[in-house]
Amino acid sequence: MIIGVDIRPLSGGRRSGVEEYALNLLLHLFSIDKKNKYKLFYNSFGKPSEVLELFQPFSNVEVCQFRYPNKFFNFSCKFFNRPRLDQLIKPVDVFFMPNILFSSLSDQCRKVITFHDLSYEFFPQFYSTKRRWWHRAVNPRRLAEQADKIIAVSASTKTDLVNYFAVAEEKIKVIHSGISTPPDITADDLLSAQKEYKLPAKFILHFAVIEPRKNVIGLVAAFEKLKQAGNIEHQLVLAGSPGWLYKKIYDRVRKSPVAADIKLLGFVKDKHKPALYKLADLFVFPSFYEGFGFPALEALSSGTPVVTSPVSSLPEICETAALYADPHDINKLTEAIKQGLQDKELRARLIKKGLEQTQKFSWGKSARETLAVFEEVGQ
Repeated sequence: MIIGVDIRPLSGGRRSGVEEYALNLLLHLFSIDKKNKYKLFYNSFGKPSEVLELFQPFSNVEVCQFRYPNKFFNFSCKFFNRPRLDQLIKPVDVFFMPNILFSSLSDQCRKVITFHDLSYEFFPQFYSTKRRWWHRAVNPRRLAEQADKIIAVSASTKTDLVNYFAVAEEKIKVIHSGISTPPDITADDLLSAQKEYKLPAKFILHFAVIEPRKNVIGLVAAFEKLKQAGNIEHQLVLAGSPGWLYKKIYDRVRKSPVAADIKLLGFVKDKHKPALYKLADLFVFPSFYEGFGFPALEALSSGTPVVTSPVSSLPEICETAALYADPHDINKLTEAIKQGLQDKELRARLIKKGLEQTQKFSWGKSARETLAVFEEVGQ
């Protein structure tokens, strides 16, 4: 069987949740599948991403590169239903899209698509006007209708697809994303990260793209209450690249009465991420909605207690290994943070449960289950 894969999600050079999913899933898939051939559709008018070099060792993987200007390409797919991606890299038996994008495929081509979340449907106010128009033009509902099989990264996302897009349950396969095993972290690694980012001795960490959906403003408000009451000596570290509508969040941080104790790190190098999680006394992820929630799981795998929201996929992913607080209730979030920092017995229990919980997620398992979907669709 020849499997086409749309790897355009990897062309931007970012490493947000979708990119982490696409790259890790494909590398593990290519490692275990020696029977099928993969043809990767890649389009970038600029310099090709260095990530393409990671696929070179696999003899059954071919990267098919194109240099169409993205705006022209997307317009043509949307309004002329051309070019057909499967025809550009033919022959293809099954075509896999790791995320929703502008695309055009032949009617006879069997299609598998991954849906990560429906945040753009439930919380359009968390996106810029340009991004809202982008989602409307891509038309995720139509992509779901056209797919022969849909992979949902959580049962929560499957429920959303069934309830909001009226997708038949049997058409959706829940395959949890994986998590990479944290590397052994030395004292030198911790010291290097501390120096690189000028980290305080004690801090609470939030690590994600800085955007409204992550409820960073709510976290800042809870942190202010704790600091002004004299309950903690920690600082708040906000790590992650700026996302949609980030300026309002940055302005809120700068105007905070405890701004001196809030540190905006911006982009963090991949090699420093494990050390950053490890150095934090508490990881707080009070998001309003998550399709999966990589950061919470990454923190748990590093042995750092987590406070998060009891919404969407987060209770499914973290189960009893995290503390939960209503993201709309600043008082409850404040209390959960205080408890997560000061209750030593609770912290020890959360650390133990967190390390156990992360054993349930692996990219190898995700890859095997995804391959089974390809084989089912390709029969």
